[in-house]
Amino acid sequence: MCIYKLDLGLTFWFRGASSAVNMGDFKHLVIAKFKEGVVVEEVLKGMEKLVSDIDAVKSFEWGQDIESQEMLRQGFTHAFLMTFNKKEDFTAFVSHPNHVEFSATFSAAIEKIVLLDFPAVLAKAPK
Repeated sequence: MCIYKLDLGLTFWFRGASSAVNMGDFKHLVIAKFKEGVVVEEVLKGMEKLVSDIDAVKSFEWGQDIESQEMLRQGFTHAFLMTFNKKEDFTAFVSHPNHVEFSATFSAAIEKIVLLDFPAVLAKAPK
């Protein structure tokens, strides 16, 4: 059994044949509910342009919730996930002038939001 303590102050226990855990990428997860009347497609176009223009972003994916019960969703409708090779790339992204500019637009369109920034722990590799 291996025990890993992350910067977040959380302790994780892993059981398995291998004692190695792959902690490579850094993730930026945004869960949002847009304000009434916002043209979400325009915001999405702006976000897609933003991540295309900044090389520090390794990948970007997003989705709109279609399955969760309202009670569990708590009003949130969209999730956005950016992947970076390392935390320093995320730091460069956050301070990039294009991100600073887009953040003002994005913030004005959001009713409520949850942000999580974390080092990813790969528990199962893609096939």
